[in-house]
Amino acid sequence: MIHDPTVQTLIPRLPAGVQLVDRPESLSAIHDPACAATIWTRQAAPSFQTWIDALAPETLPRARIILPPDQVRPALEQIFHETGRDETERARLIDDIAVLARLFAQTMQAHHLRLRLDVINTDACRRFHRDVIKARLVCTYRGTGTQLGTGIQGQDPDQIYTVPTPSPIVMRGTRWSETPHTGLLHRSPPIAGTGETRLVLVLDPIDDPQTEI
Repeated sequence: MIHDPTVQTLIPRLPAGVQLVDRPESLSAIHDPACAATIWTRQAAPSFQTWIDALAPETLPRARIILPPDQVRPALEQIFHETGRDETERARLIDDIAVLARLFAQTMQAHHLRLRLDVINTDACRRFHRDVIKARLVCTYRGTGTQLGTGIQGQDPDQIYTVPTPSPIVMRGTRWSETPHTGLLHRSPPIAGTGETRLVLVLDPIDDPQTEI
């Protein structure tokens, strides 16, 4: 795993409906009726963060695949074989994604996952929104994390909260309501013109892979 368990990262003044957890297994708190999102707060080991931040943007791994959770590791090993020269840190990243995929699949009882590794240097999804899915896991390994806020009557949030890198967040989409409704919205941080390049993992549960092709 890439995280340093000796360091705790906290997000102050969380929006309603967001739960912090200190263990990866506790991401299952997303099943609590009033939970709109749950965040495993962690901080990367310094050696890993130095490595991933130093990689040239064109060498960062990219992927868009649908596969069973137990096939994530071999698929990533094939995708990552040209990513960086430090095999130790590369193996840490593969291991971390494989573990998150397994945990998320167990949490959602999903037999397949849609896995994306996005390399972002523009204002992708900069509008606050909810995803039209049941649930989604997002983990930013490099760059600014996902931003959250409470939207009232369709308005953008007055206060914005940024998920720490590389803390995974599991969020409910519009196909899975929380009770009571919290109004939680999220977006990718606007980074156009800053020179920043983000590396973001996105996992979605898939019921029938044939309908997603």
